[in-house]
Amino acid sequence: MSFVVLPKNIEDAVRFLADNPEARPLSGGASLVAMKNAGLIEASHFVSLARIEGLNGISVDEGGLRIGGMTRHRDIAASAHLTGDLAMIAQAAGQIANRVVRNMGTIGGAVGNADPAADYLPVLTCADADVEIYGADGPRRVSIEDYLIDWYETALEPGEIVTAIHLPHPKEARSNYHKLARTPGDYATASVACAIDGARVRVAVGACGPKPIRSAEAEAALEGQIADPAAIRIFADSLAALADPIDDVRGSSDYRLRLIPRMVTAAINELRGAH
Repeated sequence: MSFVVLPKNIEDAVRFLADNPEARPLSGGASLVAMKNAGLIEASHFVSLARIEGLNGISVDEGGLRIGGMTRHRDIAASAHLTGDLAMIAQAAGQIANRVVRNMGTIGGAVGNADPAADYLPVLTCADADVEIYGADGPRRVSIEDYLIDWYETALEPGEIVTAIHLPHPKEARSNYHKLARTPGDYATASVACAIDGARVRVAVGACGPKPIRSAEAEAALEGQIADPAAIRIFADSLAALADPIDDVRGSSDYRLRLIPRMVTAAINELRGAH
């Protein structure tokens, strides 16, 4: 049996987690409770973040946007702040699972779980997001690239909690998010986040390795050449070459490798045509 504790502030939450190594933080519970019911995880306590102020909602300041870790998928999908090159984040949130999950699930829970096939990871990688983490020594920020380490492995230390996602101000650019899934709302077999800002293209591929695939070198080589089909093909093939997919119920590794160039090319051409 697991017990639920309801701390009133973040300091109490991380202190309890530090003192109880078998405890787990609970945000929306969309993934965690399902994993518990399936016997995939054990927890002595769930530390609910529901009563902690400052963890919910999207705020804007001179530094950019801050999405609190307890912000629901539904609210991210409907946010008027996520425009331009950040519109892909709202699109991704709107494709998560189903309405019930979007109503209860949170971005902090999803990023904390770090499933490689989850929808947020490629769009946050493409958007150059930072992850705000709170632990016994207080808050810290790490880039999403440094936060994601390996299959389900993150920079979170024991007792730490994802408290927010930080984003730059949206640019007047174009972005999209597409995923191929067995059924609507399922985890991705493969996914692509893409943003085009003038001559610059940013792309992150999801569900085809331990973390999203993105290449600064390949993006630099493509800059100014998005009207050239051959350059796009070389770029898309280079991302496939970096992939490390697995065989699972959603598709074989070979199938995923064949999907990547097609999906990347389609995402770029869609935005290029919208110019």
